[in-house]
Amino acid sequence: MQITTRDVPPRSAWTLEQGGIHPLLARLYAARGVTGMDELDDGLARLLLPSSLMGASEAAVLLAEAIAGDKKLCIVADYDCDGATACAVALRGLRLLGAKHVNYLVPDRVVDGYGLTAPISQRVFDSGADVLITVDNGIASMEGVAHAKKLGLQVLVTDHHLPATNRSTGAVELPNADVIVNPNQPGCSFESKSMAGVGVMFYVLLALRSELRSRGVFDASNQPKLDTLLPLVALGTVADVVKLDANNRRLVAQGLKRVRAGAMPAGLAALFTAAVRKSQVATTFDFGFALGPRINAAGRLADMTLGIECLQTDDAGRADELARALDAINRERRVIEGDMREQAMNIVDSLFDEGDEPPPAICVFDPDFHEGVVGIVASRIKDKLHRPSFVFAASQAPGKEHELKGSGRSIPGFHLRDALDLVAKRYPGVLLRFGGHAMAAGCTIHEDGLDAFEQGLMEVAEEWLDAATLTRRLETDGAIDPKYLRVDLVDTLHKEVWGQGFAPPTFSEEVEVLSQRLVGEKHLQLKLRHQGQPIDGIWFGHTEQLPPRVKLAFRLDAEEWNGVRRVKFLVEGAEG
Repeated sequence: MQITTRDVPPRSAWTLEQGGIHPLLARLYAARGVTGMDELDDGLARLLLPSSLMGASEAAVLLAEAIAGDKKLCIVADYDCDGATACAVALRGLRLLGAKHVNYLVPDRVVDGYGLTAPISQRVFDSGADVLITVDNGIASMEGVAHAKKLGLQVLVTDHHLPATNRSTGAVELPNADVIVNPNQPGCSFESKSMAGVGVMFYVLLALRSELRSRGVFDASNQPKLDTLLPLVALGTVADVVKLDANNRRLVAQGLKRVRAGAMPAGLAALFTAAVRKSQVATTFDFGFALGPRINAAGRLADMTLGIECLQTDDAGRADELARALDAINRERRVIEGDMREQAMNIVDSLFDEGDEPPPAICVFDPDFHEGVVGIVASRIKDKLHRPSFVFAASQAPGKEHELKGSGRSIPGFHLRDALDLVAKRYPGVLLRFGGHAMAAGCTIHEDGLDAFEQGLMEVAEEWLDAATLTRRLETDGAIDPKYLRVDLVDTLHKEVWGQGFAPPTFSEEVEVLSQRLVGEKHLQLKLRHQGQPIDGIWFGHTEQLPPRVKLAFRLDAEEWNGVRRVKFLVEGAEG
């Protein structure tokens, strides 16, 4: 591993300090591209205007007329945390704004697959709905939308994923929906291209409220308060690991403020309790690593209806019951994932001799793998080996028993969806379906096509990846002055909005290792000397002993012992 240090533009850091920002925070913000105080203003008034989001005004008109006409609305959600929060935000928001008939349908990961399909459109029609609204999906659902339109449904697509492209011409293809709201559709000038699906739906509701005001349904004094939805928007945004640009940071910051004040849906409060987390000091880490996985577990192993019901109920008792059920499913997910990861790593270890470099890409399949967890296992392999990694499981869908469903995770410099597109062109017929982004993608292949897929992926990896790209790099904020190793500053850092594209503070320095021992058989507990001062540290999931002096990358945390809180290092990596 190579540990590097971010550049800190001195003028930006100075400007932020002059604005009253703590010197340490000013340095951290400047290193992440913040140049002025206005970018740190997280007030609601600073949010980008809904009118600048292409399709939002048209969606508002469609929904306003549907509400006025007492039409039945059906939301088609996705089965991850972004989809679940987007669905809950749509249900709550539309009802707040006067919709009397709003229902939802969430596809089954195994039976239905991803996105709006023709059979799902049929189920929406059969339910008696007049308007079909997608959240966090639909931009590539040409057949599903076409079937819905054929049945006479109005279709509103709200999504944030990239549109499909024609394999022959490379041209962007869009579904024939009545309205599409997606910051990544051609012609949309909305500045925040990284908004999550839940953020897109929230913006549609803001536009709808504005439209209803213009129609005289509400005025500024009696309009419903949509900021009650912000805790859900924040959860979905962080859990979907979208880039935290300035607008997304504002959405998350506003959501966190309300959670810390206790102003959140009953289900969110129940999830904090189930996860043994304190909502009063909630952080983005809680959203990404405690609440998000519990919602996601329902979509992976059970039915995402559980997650959506938890987020939309106002009954505290019911919320508690659902949160405990989600917690139990998540524990089951962790067991399955642990077993699969061990199995997968055994397969991976057989691919190359000890001491040799791993192959440029990893492809793993086992008949016993669970398709709901393949993405997590692929992520773990990628993290361990720093290679693009795909994990496959046999499809559990009826009539699809001869198909394999794969999920992949990538490293910087290797665009996974583009790689799949190239494999599809070089090996026609091998990929039955595929889609995704640069860092994460999924595909379906016939069981007989696994060898061809692996060969194709390996060829692309050998062409695209060089030694520099295959070297793991950990970008840090460099050394930290011992005067900043204070519990109050650690608490300040934790309260800030960190995440994808706005990395949490990670420091790096050469330290002296005074002692080290294994705890729990898989964690390395450390006593270190940092700039002459002793400090405790721990490296989770690491068992190899460290040399007496070593350059470490670490985050800051505070632990309590006998009523006294002290700063400790959470080690992220060692150079060498």
